[in-house]
Amino acid sequence: MTTTNDPLSNTLAPSTAATLTIRVIKSFEYRTSKNLVLHNIDLTTTNVGQLRALIIEKIKTAPGWKPYQTVVFDTLKLYTKAHGAKTMNLIINMDNDDWILNNDDEILTNRGIENETEISIFNRELYEAFKQHPDIKW
Repeated sequence: MTTTNDPLSNTLAPSTAATLTIRVIKSFEYRTSKNLVLHNIDLTTTNVGQLRALIIEKIKTAPGWKPYQTVVFDTLKLYTKAHGAKTMNLIINMDNDDWILNNDDEILTNRGIENETEISIFNRELYEAFKQHPDIKW
């Protein structure tokens, strides 16, 4: 049996050139979401508000995002870090509401965001309604 000492993927890129996967959630009930991968994000200088603005700009300008342009995306929440456990809910982490990134001025590294982190963006009002009645429709 051989062992490898390969580094974990979250340590391969520096915090100044991180890759983030953004889970853009249009509908909780219908599990409508699409991933947006952002490269070369400087986690040491980018704050929560700047990240949200960058994501919204990509949704408005990148091809393939037209169905998502009608949603008001106002909230970011940590979904999982690289090599971390994921929740049973495939679209969003319903636990740990303290993982919601409320402070627009907070630097991403101060919230523990690192390379290969997955973050959800969604409409807070729709999220709160879904938490009250978590019905999945198909």
